[in-house]
Amino acid sequence: MTTQAQSYPGRRRAAATPSHRSASTSSTATARSVNGAAKKAAKLAGRVLMVGIMVVAAAAFLFLAVGPRVFGYQTSTMLTGSMSPLINPGDVVVSVPTPVADLKVGDIVTYHIPVEDQRIETHRITDVTRAGVSTTIQTKGDANNGADPWNATLAEDHAFTTVAVIPHLGDAIRALRSPVVGKVLLYGAPAVLVVLLLTSIWSKPKEPKEESSSPAQGTAVPATIPS
Repeated sequence: MTTQAQSYPGRRRAAATPSHRSASTSSTATARSVNGAAKKAAKLAGRVLMVGIMVVAAAAFLFLAVGPRVFGYQTSTMLTGSMSPLINPGDVVVSVPTPVADLKVGDIVTYHIPVEDQRIETHRITDVTRAGVSTTIQTKGDANNGADPWNATLAEDHAFTTVAVIPHLGDAIRALRSPVVGKVLLYGAPAVLVVLLLTSIWSKPKEPKEESSSPAQGTAVPATIPS
């Protein structure tokens, strides 16, 4: 009896198939990992953005509405460029009460002008005149050519002098007060919060599926054939 070794192509393909399947599975797993990481990063960025917006809004509310009542300072928005470049239109001026007896030339004071509509003005003091209990000041805008055409007699025992300037905060406040932005914040912010909440509830991590092994291509063939 003689034996003869036979070669079958099916056996070679069957042997090569597991390697190809392993590479395909690894590529799919990598793609899923990248997509999962991208989704997690997007969710995290959205949450951070919403939290940042809420923190800024809360801080602005506390600073503009609560702070003046608790700490006694006042805020006002500069409307003109008369104090440029130190204070520009849209900047918010923070002023604190200062005794009138302590006012001096060079201080920036926020007060009601004694003429026209008695609007609030923020200008620098150029002259202080005291006569008994009466104190009269003259002011000038840094960007103006001449002094203001009036003298203001301060009726109270204190005046508000500038201690800080917050650039562009007044522009942001005016933008938030616009009807379009107001509606977006009124309806858009709660909607985004609801969407993020539902997404965090529904997006549970999926368990990886076990891949069932498929039968090898080709059938086992005896290495020897009886003659």
